[in-house]
Amino acid sequence: MEYDFLHKLNIAGMGTANNVFLAPLAGYTNYPFRRMCERLGAGLTFTEMVSCKGLLYGSEETEKLLYCGDERPKAAQIFGCDPAIMRAACEGEKLAPFDLVDINMGCPMPKIVRNGEGSALLENLPLAEKVIAECAKSGKRISVKFRIGVNGKKFAAEFARLCAGAGACMITVHGRTREQVYAGAPDYEEIAAAKRAVKIPVIANGGIWSDEDAVNTLNRTGADGVMIARAALYRPQVFCDVTGTKPVPMAELFPVQLKQTRALYGERFACVFMRKMAAFYIKGRRDCAEYRRRLFAAQTSDEVLALAEEIFKNRS
Repeated sequence: MEYDFLHKLNIAGMGTANNVFLAPLAGYTNYPFRRMCERLGAGLTFTEMVSCKGLLYGSEETEKLLYCGDERPKAAQIFGCDPAIMRAACEGEKLAPFDLVDINMGCPMPKIVRNGEGSALLENLPLAEKVIAECAKSGKRISVKFRIGVNGKKFAAEFARLCAGAGACMITVHGRTREQVYAGAPDYEEIAAAKRAVKIPVIANGGIWSDEDAVNTLNRTGADGVMIARAALYRPQVFCDVTGTKPVPMAELFPVQLKQTRALYGERFACVFMRKMAAFYIKGRRDCAEYRRRLFAAQTSDEVLALAEEIFKNRS
């Protein structure tokens, strides 16, 4: 595979290592996972999506999602639908360390949509525009991640222009409608239309599981980069495949991820979270079901680590 599609991106003066990004993934893209993906070649990573209301009201659990270390550059994703609250969050101390703040306008989950947040903003273009404009007034670099349409209508190009006009310096286009959730092939032409509509960087998202998928997506859309989501949960070395970075075995990665997770978030969280991650990493093994049973019976992070070491030693 030739890697001539790789290049650094300049996002309103912020440089990235390359144009292959890790998507914000609710419940997963905490600091240790982001650092691991960065080590494997991800050019930019994002926090889990963070509630602006949670930040406003000082939610300790919400603030934990924003832990960041020596990542360069740093990017956070926020969600909400009140322009004033979202601007206040962008101006606040909790988002101060971040070089880029992404607004989620694509989440299809009912509990988010019912609150008028995420992809619900695709149904209220004036409000979506005001949210972006207010966040941009904070002085932060603002990007927007959105889907190509809702309720049977596709309008990626129109929404891309709205984002750019309101002050966004980058957009990420998930090539599926809200109703598709994560099923079906992405609509590459809609992403291409968004790319043709604006001059700011456009990142293509959806259906990227391999280096071939990344090349196909870039060739069919003309996007400036790609964003990898679920594939990174099952096999974070996908970033090595796409970027040509030297692979690192999971036997080496897993202990570091677990120990960092335990140090930052405590024993109970580390046990539960790393059981879940190990289950992702072993998907496809012949003995997957038995190992999953043993993993979810583990009661401490040390038990999870010992079992993981056995799993990756006897990889099949």
